Amino acid sequence: MFKRKLISNIMLFISFLTALYGLFWLFWILGTLFVNGFKYLTLDLFLQDPTPPGIEGGGLRHAFIGHIIITSLATLIGVPIGVCAGIYYAEYGKNSYFFMALKNITDIMVSIPSIIMGAVMYALMVVPFKQFNAISGIFALALLMIPVISITTYEMLILVPHTLREAAYALGAYKWQIIKDITLKAAKFGILTGILLGVARISGETAPLLFTAFNNAYLSVDLFKPMASLTVTIFNYVMGPYDYWHKQAWAAAFFLTLLVLVLSLFAKALLYFGTLNPFKWKIKK
Repeated sequence: MFKRKLISNIMLFISFLTALYGLFWLFWILGTLFVNGFKYLTLDLFLQDPTPPGIEGGGLRHAFIGHIIITSLATLIGVPIGVCAGIYYAEYGKNSYFFMALKNITDIMVSIPSIIMGAVMYALMVVPFKQFNAISGIFALALLMIPVISITTYEMLILVPHTLREAAYALGAYKWQIIKDITLKAAKFGILTGILLGVARISGETAPLLFTAFNNAYLSVDLFKPMASLTVTIFNYVMGPYDYWHKQAWAAAFFLTLLVLVLSLFAKALLYFGTLNPFKWKIKK
């Protein structure tokens, strides 16, 4: 008995040290970004276009607008497909080989490196057009988001008790009515959490956009031409020779990290407060 407790305490202490080690580097990274990025975070960074290379000043308005366009359109494509895929997995595809095959593919796509998705979209949508374009970047980010949302939707829907479905069937409801009015409403907080996590993931991606949307030094809203993005601009500025480029890159990296952190914390808060007791369902009279 004493030996088991000793081993348990030793393993608990080792786990505590490893967690502390990971948290140390996390806060070190966040602290470095805050120290180096916050002091260069100004309104000009958001409102002004970049100056010619070598001339100090300007901002990253073109990159912020381009990033918003690419991320927003990728979200509009990825969210409906991801949610519908999760609904199919949980409600329609049970006990079928086709479902199992699709589910395994989706599980693999969750952990696929983003650069692979960028290379695939480069071959499918950049090479045929013979130029980089924002459309290919949008589809690359959407394909990275879809597996995260579909798996989260599936996991949340299967948590809904089957007794709710059986009660709805007993009252004469159709399957699509049960999904729309019962299961989706019961799992809405978990599904929204998956959507926010998917958006947070694609917001910080650089590699897929290097292969697809590429980048430019001016404001462009043409989806069939290269479009600036915040992540690629940060990459280019960090590799550049000018000190003011490095300052703007620090500020943009701090803003992007803060945005992803807020989205992740908000998703965790929704998951905690929305599904604190997932089996306590309210019945409207």
